[in-house]
Amino acid sequence: MSKFDKYFLMKDADAIEYAQLKVPQKNWDVATMESKEIGDGNLNYVFKVKDAKGNSVIVKQAGIELRISKDMHIDVDRNRVESEILILQGELAPGYVPEIYDYDVEMHACCMQDLSDHEVMRPAMLQHKIFPKFADQISTFMAQTLMGTTDIVMDHQEKKKYQKKFISPDLCDITEQLVYTEPYNDERGRNNVFPPNAEFVKEKLYNDEELHLEVAKLKMDFMTRAQSLIHGDLHTGSIFINEESTMVFDPEFCMYGVMGYDIGNVIANMIFAWCNGDVTDDKPFCEWVESVIVDVINMTMDKMSKYYDEHVTDTMCKTKGYKEYYMKSILADTSAVTGLEMIRRTVGMANVKDLTTIGDEKARTRAERICITAAIDFIKNRDDKACGKCFLRTLKEAVAAVDA
Repeated sequence: MSKFDKYFLMKDADAIEYAQLKVPQKNWDVATMESKEIGDGNLNYVFKVKDAKGNSVIVKQAGIELRISKDMHIDVDRNRVESEILILQGELAPGYVPEIYDYDVEMHACCMQDLSDHEVMRPAMLQHKIFPKFADQISTFMAQTLMGTTDIVMDHQEKKKYQKKFISPDLCDITEQLVYTEPYNDERGRNNVFPPNAEFVKEKLYNDEELHLEVAKLKMDFMTRAQSLIHGDLHTGSIFINEESTMVFDPEFCMYGVMGYDIGNVIANMIFAWCNGDVTDDKPFCEWVESVIVDVINMTMDKMSKYYDEHVTDTMCKTKGYKEYYMKSILADTSAVTGLEMIRRTVGMANVKDLTTIGDEKARTRAERICITAAIDFIKNRDDKACGKCFLRTLKEAVAAVDA
């Protein structure tokens, strides 16, 4: 009987044994194997196991408790969902996700390709690194994985099976609370509000009933519109990158939802990066980020439109004018989620280092106000966003408003 036949939370020594058992094709040099826990997220434990021969693997195990709060428990089946979604995404968009070697239902762990020749994008953005191919690559990934799992192109019965298969009520509840509820009322007292912005947040977020109404509409959309199989947490901390390649990982929040949820997350996190670069007046970096904001929107929409034309199967979706209606709704959803993500990462429970590492109090106060001001426009005026330049204009107008 194997020690891994029953769930327990692994340590480094366990991960070494586990890699030998689950990934024997690596032909490990057992004597030189070592492991290091490298996880910096809130949900999982991530071990990098390697040997002196150059073999390596990532072992990712689901924890029962959130690492940020022992009072929050979630279903460990999420890593099964993640493994299966990465395999599916690898079929829809080859070369944009890590290879899965093994998934274990007992230990709730998976073994996947080590991407040590890449780096996590958020720390790279904090160093103001530029990746010229990113916009083209992330837009290809989103267009192919999102459009490829819609009723537009899929057999409807097969799509409904996906809906049932790729769902985690616990993780959906986290999103419903942390993205769509608490940033607007702090009903559980878990928001992290930068003290100099406390009154600003109260006025702009907690006391704005018009904003609350729009967010309520968006929350119900998120909970009820099964448009596409989304990543569900597609920020710069879920992307490995180098100058030649973009690799998406960590899709454990995947579910059927609106496509704009993924696209909006990417745009929001690019705006966070812009704010960080703006503090140090890093013009080349900020100009590149601005081009990414415009290009990700335009490229994704163009590629989705082409995918629609080439793969549409539903008879009614071939009706003249429907594609234009459908694509416009994706843009509106993208705008709304851009705003939601910017607000929740600025004042909610899980902040972003792009903002929290700004050491100067006045500079951070300003950056956060820019994010909140732009976010409100992205939400309230989501139907007005027609192209990438509209998204960039909203950011620039927020800067002008805050600096006035």
